[in-house]
Amino acid sequence: MPTTQNQWLGQVQSVLEILNQGVIITNDQRQIVFANTMFLEMIKKPAKEVSGRLITDLYPPEELARIEEFIARREEQGRALYEFYMPQADGGRLPVAVTSRSMHDDDGRFYGIITATDISEQKRSQMELSRANSLLLERGRQMEQELQLAERVQQSLAPKGLSWSGASVEAHYQPASSIGGDYGLVIPGDDRLDIVVCDVSGHGISSALVANRIYSETMAQIERGAELGSMLRHLNHFAVQNLASSNFYFTLAAVRLHQSRGFLQFAGAGHPPIMVIRRGKPPLLLESTSMILGLFENAVCAESDVETELQTGDRVVIYTDGLTESFNSRREMLGVDGLQEIVTEASALPLADMKTQILNRVAAFRHGRTEDDVSLVLLEIS
Repeated sequence: MPTTQNQWLGQVQSVLEILNQGVIITNDQRQIVFANTMFLEMIKKPAKEVSGRLITDLYPPEELARIEEFIARREEQGRALYEFYMPQADGGRLPVAVTSRSMHDDDGRFYGIITATDISEQKRSQMELSRANSLLLERGRQMEQELQLAERVQQSLAPKGLSWSGASVEAHYQPASSIGGDYGLVIPGDDRLDIVVCDVSGHGISSALVANRIYSETMAQIERGAELGSMLRHLNHFAVQNLASSNFYFTLAAVRLHQSRGFLQFAGAGHPPIMVIRRGKPPLLLESTSMILGLFENAVCAESDVETELQTGDRVVIYTDGLTESFNSRREMLGVDGLQEIVTEASALPLADMKTQILNRVAAFRHGRTEDDVSLVLLEIS
């Protein structure tokens, strides 16, 4: 090796040895003329197996095209940055970030300086992150499937319209998200028609799970023929004992129409008042007499239900506060009075059209999307 070349390498060698990166220097024949200690540790080979070898000798034949591409990029642009790997003596592949530069010494000789930084930890982190993302995506798909199933189950809890001897029912249910905490029952019997609308606090999965459990208990009570007040007490006791939570409560409106006797029973617990509509008269509001359920054992009062006579053509409107607690652009709430006005104006329409008109008018009043689940049941005495 010429003396001037030895002098130049001697000048840079001491600097390159203290780096925590692998460094090699190649001459204009692409032969390795220097490799620092870190580089030798990275490839797990002694200096004698590296010195004087071509850079391409370090790699298997199938990688030569890539190596030539990197070298050509450096020779054309004077510099190349890329990620690749360093083949190790034990067959391993060490991932590295490579900086390759072209330069000349004082005598004009050409050299290539290749710096390799170990990025195995970053690659492991990337692989772990990729695996974690894959697991999250798979779990996301599973959750989406579960949510779709939950949505179908929740829709089965929605009140259904029907025609029953002497009465017609129209119903609507719309959760604030894919699933919600409202449920409704419309159950015809031999001489009576039971309608229940329940609103569990909050919305989403937790409310839907609670609603499903209360729904089952309500069904069982109605099938046993329980009186409305007794049913409210049972549901409240069940919730306090089995589902007690400071964050959980529910309101409920229960209506029982007795066909042969021509009157309607109503029992409400913390629920918005139901409306009885009769042509030519202002709506009659039947208020809940019991507190919200699920928090206190004594929430249901002794005289928990009221009765009112019904005539042919009368209509009953049962709903959740997803309608009344709608706000316009000025943050004014529709409230019971606003809904009552809409109901009165829509009451001359056929029952199905009346339902649509109420929903459309509330939607027109509301600014933005609904923030709560919405249930609406209309009953007409025919």
